Amino acid sequence: MTSRAGVRTDGSATDPVQWLLTSREPAIRHLARRDLLGEDAAADSEDILGGSIVAALLSGQRQDGGFGCHPYAKWGGSFWRVISLVELGIPSGESRTVAAARDALTWVTGPARSRSPQLINGRVRQHAAGEGFMLAVLCRLGLAGEPVAADLADRLVTWQWPDGGWNCDPRPAASRSSFHESFAPAWGLWEYSVATNDGAARAAAGRTAELLLSHRLVRSRRTGEVVHPSWTKLHWPAYWHYDVLAGLSLLARVGALGDERAGEALDLLEQRRRPDGRWEPGGSWWKPPGSNGSNVEVVDWGRRAPNEMITLQALRVQRAAAG
Repeated sequence: MTSRAGVRTDGSATDPVQWLLTSREPAIRHLARRDLLGEDAAADSEDILGGSIVAALLSGQRQDGGFGCHPYAKWGGSFWRVISLVELGIPSGESRTVAAARDALTWVTGPARSRSPQLINGRVRQHAAGEGFMLAVLCRLGLAGEPVAADLADRLVTWQWPDGGWNCDPRPAASRSSFHESFAPAWGLWEYSVATNDGAARAAAGRTAELLLSHRLVRSRRTGEVVHPSWTKLHWPAYWHYDVLAGLSLLARVGALGDERAGEALDLLEQRRRPDGRWEPGGSWWKPPGSNGSNVEVVDWGRRAPNEMITLQALRVQRAAAG
């Protein structure tokens, strides 16, 4: 059976949509109803705040909005936490998330980063993913009208490379954008264009979509080979790491999945589907809570099969591709 949103569902216990609708996490249930079934799920959006994942992301918050570490600390800093919170559909304007976003902004817009962009061979070399993620966060939290959002959008448009992406590589010979550095700025600019109807931001996001499509999302234009094996695997969270799901998700947001050049990546996503209709991680960029060392998460996103967030995101992409 196909739902009215174009997502295959048979209502059984093994149906992936039904599986998401029975998740223990209210945010997952809310997003599945809203994005996969096309239901008006606004009434249950406040339930998101009662979920264990959301509670973990907000745990340990201090009065300044931070979490007792550098905002960019992987992966417990405010910068990373607010990205996850908005991806989970946290209500716009939620006070604790706004406070965390403002803490992250102290780093993203701070003097050290503001003076760091280098102009080499006519291209700005900067870690633009920071500005991109925060612009998306501000827009999702209802703060697109603030001057800081306009400033971030202006920076990103000004820094965009001729091929449609961004790169921090300071080597003069580097003349092509980094996909790792480009999908987040495009997301932020697209969110800003939706919130403000800014034409320059929308056009810039479109140029990034064209960049991805020109590579069929995962292939080198020079050799035709897959750029890196990790690009064909699925991860959640992706953080700043590019993969096929991150690329398809961006194209879904900007409405570019109808381009025939996205076909191979969509086929790859379907090939990654398990026999039970769900998806699993192809790897993880994080360690479970309580682990030693770096890259320790504050929540367990699921390192084994099946994975709720990857399944949700994959189904969103397929729904968008179905039109």
